[in-house]
Amino acid sequence: MKEEFDIIIVGGGMVGAAVACTLGGSSLKVAVIENTLPLPFEPTQPHDLRVSALSIASKNILETVGAWTGIENRRLCPFRRMRVWETAGDTEFCSDDINHPALGYIVENRITQLALLERLQAFDNVKLISPASIKTITYSLGENSVLELDDDRVLTAKVLVAADGGQSRVRQTVGLGVTSWDYKQHALVIYIETDYGQQDITWQRFVPSGPQAFLPLNGNFGSIVWYNSPDEVKRLKSLPYEQLKAELIAAFPTCLGKVNQVLGVASFPLKRQHAQNYVKPGVVLVGDAAHMINPLAGQGVNIGLLDAAALGEVLIDATKNGLDISDEKVLKRYEKIRRNENLKMMTVMDIFYQVFSNEVLPLKFIRNLGLGLAERILPAKNKVMRSAMGLEGNLPKLAKGEPII
Repeated sequence: MKEEFDIIIVGGGMVGAAVACTLGGSSLKVAVIENTLPLPFEPTQPHDLRVSALSIASKNILETVGAWTGIENRRLCPFRRMRVWETAGDTEFCSDDINHPALGYIVENRITQLALLERLQAFDNVKLISPASIKTITYSLGENSVLELDDDRVLTAKVLVAADGGQSRVRQTVGLGVTSWDYKQHALVIYIETDYGQQDITWQRFVPSGPQAFLPLNGNFGSIVWYNSPDEVKRLKSLPYEQLKAELIAAFPTCLGKVNQVLGVASFPLKRQHAQNYVKPGVVLVGDAAHMINPLAGQGVNIGLLDAAALGEVLIDATKNGLDISDEKVLKRYEKIRRNENLKMMTVMDIFYQVFSNEVLPLKFIRNLGLGLAERILPAKNKVMRSAMGLEGNLPKLAKGEPII
């Protein structure tokens, strides 16, 4: 027996679960397939190493689909200020300047995922299938996709949504190509306890070896992101925590404050990847399956959630208008909305990375001049802030807090 769905979302991470939430309460029959569910949250647990700086647009999306309460009921850390500096150039952004309570929120990825999966339980038209592994994916133009699970269940879908990450099996199966390259740096993530109480600032300093960043967590905790060469990151990661703490104190600016202890370490390579097309008839890519971006400004999850919001809007509109949701023309609306916006963000991050990772004197002058001008020219500064908050560009309705159902 085949179980038939209108939409099957492969991947129940933050972006996949967000797509499902945008469709919750609609007339569409939706399934989410996830291999492993996240561990339940307990307030006494240490912070996870994987955190994201959620923008105001992301908050709007999560709030409008009903998942933000699940985050607030667990834990998060709002930040009001963002500082960027290097040698002579320095600028600080503050949400007070645009009459907003926060620039964004640092949230553990697991907490965002838990809140979204919890919200899914309220929708009769959405089925979470987990734990589940996919044995085979069969895709043919003009026909419903067929998925066979390891437990021999067979599912069919008019639309298959690939939310299964950068190495997306769905994307590879249907033959959607990517353009990619590796940056010559890795990022070391360090979870620390500091002497400072809960902070409201996130900052990034640029030094010749690469950026150094601080993300505040609730309480007197923080997340450090230290960009460096692969060999140096490997060396640092192998150190005992006390030695790593000494290296951290020696290399980072005094505004980090006293580091009481290092509590956890992880690392990952920096990579850029972009799908050449986001859709085929009956197939759509979202999140990391569609794009992987330099994490410099923490926009990866945010643009993924914008994908989810835009796709949900396109599918709901098509359903209301009696259109075939698997039609490539319908799905191309989503691609048209998101691909260029994502490409612009990726290009800006690449330029930013190249300019600030280069010790050529003219570029040093340009970047210091740019930071100085950003500090002095208020309209430009406010526009940068609004962009960082996800409030510029062609925004889906959910990102503006407008419901789609």
